[in-house]
Amino acid sequence: MISAKVLVLYYSRTDSTAELARHIARGIEAAGAEAVVRTVPSVSPNAAAPAEPIPPSGPPYATPDDLRSCDGLLLGSPTRFGNMAAPLKFFLEQTSDIWLSGQLVDKPAGVFTSSTSAHGGQESTLLTMILPLIHHGMIWAGVPYTLNDLFETDTGGGPYGASHVAGSQRTEGSLSDDEARIAHALGQRVGHLAIKLRNG
Repeated sequence: MISAKVLVLYYSRTDSTAELARHIARGIEAAGAEAVVRTVPSVSPNAAAPAEPIPPSGPPYATPDDLRSCDGLLLGSPTRFGNMAAPLKFFLEQTSDIWLSGQLVDKPAGVFTSSTSAHGGQESTLLTMILPLIHHGMIWAGVPYTLNDLFETDTGGGPYGASHVAGSQRTEGSLSDDEARIAHALGQRVGHLAIKLRNG
């Protein structure tokens, strides 16, 4: 059986979304797939020049080729007024040629987010993040309620995708145990699906 390559593509400013990405990547690898972790540069109307081609730390910046070569995708962003952050949206808006050629059709996708407050727009952010992936013909994989952590979490995580409440006193800046398990389970699910779909 041929393994699959799953792209974990995210934007993060305070490391909260990046921490979710790390747990998701471990889940992908637990499924027997390869996790390819990438980020995107910030965008700003005040930027004097384009972002450096290589970030000073962390994973490298994504390219369209990362999307073309993946067998599955997990997309992550902090909440921005109930929507994904501009850098991630900007990157996705540059993928028209991939959409036209149908290179992501029938590949599994999931989404993840973080917010400072418990009611900071997590669900609407997850929903808006999946919309462009549906337009690409991808298959949305959420988190099923067979995972007990969905019933037990009082921080982040839900059926739409993995999430983290960064301002929660219970988590003190890092993921709660439930959030970490939900993120891991989402990565593992997309990893399993990517392998199955790749191998027919």
